[in-house]
Amino acid sequence: MTVVGPFGLSVRDQALEADVQAGLVAVEEGLLEATKSEVPFITEAAQHLVRAGGKRFRPLLVMLSAQFGDPYAPGIVPSAVVVELTHLATLYHDDVMDEAAVRRGVSSANARWDNSVAVLTGDFLFARASQILADLGPEAVRVQALAFERLVTGQILETAGPQDGRDPVEHYLDVLGGKTGSLVAVSCRFGAMMSGADETVVDVLTQYGERLGVAFQLADDVLDIASDSHESGKTPGTDLREGIPTLPVLRLRERAERLGLAEDVALSELLASDLSDDDRHAEALRLLRAHPALEQARRDTVRYAKDARAALAPLRECEAKAALVELCDAVVHRAG
Repeated sequence: MTVVGPFGLSVRDQALEADVQAGLVAVEEGLLEATKSEVPFITEAAQHLVRAGGKRFRPLLVMLSAQFGDPYAPGIVPSAVVVELTHLATLYHDDVMDEAAVRRGVSSANARWDNSVAVLTGDFLFARASQILADLGPEAVRVQALAFERLVTGQILETAGPQDGRDPVEHYLDVLGGKTGSLVAVSCRFGAMMSGADETVVDVLTQYGERLGVAFQLADDVLDIASDSHESGKTPGTDLREGIPTLPVLRLRERAERLGLAEDVALSELLASDLSDDDRHAEALRLLRAHPALEQARRDTVRYAKDARAALAPLRECEAKAALVELCDAVVHRAG
């Protein structure tokens, strides 16, 4: 058994492990090449998060999905670079919107430089991803464009909030489908598509990626509350401080409205208040960590991970499928 990729994913087949490792090494080289500029400062800013590391979750999914066709097809590594560059670009923008100070265990770009540099660096990464994508053909461009539209739409919907009468939890899950599920789905789609896999296999893996992506983000929501900065690589409770309601907060509000318990209402009011004060922020984190709403969010994460696993049922049994199943289990474990 060999450990590879995020969450300590174990790959038991030597040939698959070699393919995945070689692919991820090539992606890393591609990321460094794609983030070079004739302007040294741009290179430094663009490679800031690349060199900080990361799970490379999306490239891993590209590599595993490619196993259902020709895993050595020439478009696989470039498409993995595209999805990771796109993801990295969104992180630069997200940190500006969230006013985050830490990302992947290092200072965020906006904290190290300023918001303008972070936004423009994200734009630079989008541009480089587009250049690579153009060489992969019009269908790849169309797939990525649709995913990017969904990603931006999800971000806008999050900013705008649910319309009157819309269930906040349902709205939030739709947001996650756009913000996170779309690009994870494209990672699986590109891997299968570039490998020449059958269209039914491409569709199955795309559905899997969509559900896994939502589960992955829900696990992040839980980690943002439950973990320390060393474990998550960013400042705990960032969304709380910025007043962004993630699933644990939404489950708390739902429970407070349904049961009307004084402690639930009081915690809801605390979370809705100004948490820029470090003591109030720490108290809010402490109370939410001990609240049943966090456990409900964990159960939601498990449900989406199980749905992702179920989506894989039509695929033939093989080591790549076993690894994709294990990723579902790893996401659940990550959420505690």
